[in-house]
Amino acid sequence: MNTISMTVNGKTVSAEAEGRTLLSGFLREGLGLTGTHVGCDTSQCGACVVHVDGKPVKSCSVLAMDVAGSEIRTIEGMANSDGSLNAIQQAFQDHHGLQCGFCTPGMVMAAAALLAENPRPTEAEIRDYLEGNICRCTGYQNIVKAVMAASGQDVSEMSAIAAQ
Repeated sequence: MNTISMTVNGKTVSAEAEGRTLLSGFLREGLGLTGTHVGCDTSQCGACVVHVDGKPVKSCSVLAMDVAGSEIRTIEGMANSDGSLNAIQQAFQDHHGLQCGFCTPGMVMAAAALLAENPRPTEAEIRDYLEGNICRCTGYQNIVKAVMAASGQDVSEMSAIAAQ
C-alpha cells in the first residue's frame, strides 16, 4: 500500500492505495467521490472523465499514483461556490441534456474542458470533441444544445440534424 496525495477540488487529500489502483477507483473508493462514474473500464465510454492539471482525462485509464501531486477536479468540484449549478450543469438541466444521468458527469467534465479551450465552439466542434463520451439515452442533440447554451450561444436556430 502507498499513501497517495493530491489536490482534489481544491483540497489536499491523502489516502492509502495499492500501486495498481486506478484514479477512478481512488476517487470513488478511497475518497468517497462517487460522481465519477465507471461505465466500461476500458477507456471507451467517457463516464469517468475528470480534469488532471486542467486537462480532461479518462480516470479509468490512469493509475492514481501516476497523478500523485496533481490538481484533480471532479464533477463534485464543478458547482459554484454557493453550491448552485455552474453554467454547464444548468444548461444540461435547462436543455434536457441528460436522461438516465450515468454519462452526465463525464459529459459535463468534457464540455468544461472544451469550453476552456474554445469558448464559442460550433455544433460540429462540440460533436467532434464529445466523440469519446458515449450516451445510450439522449441521441446527443440536447447535449450539444446544452454545451452551446453554456457557451452563451443562441440555440434556437441550431441544426435539427440527429447526432451521428
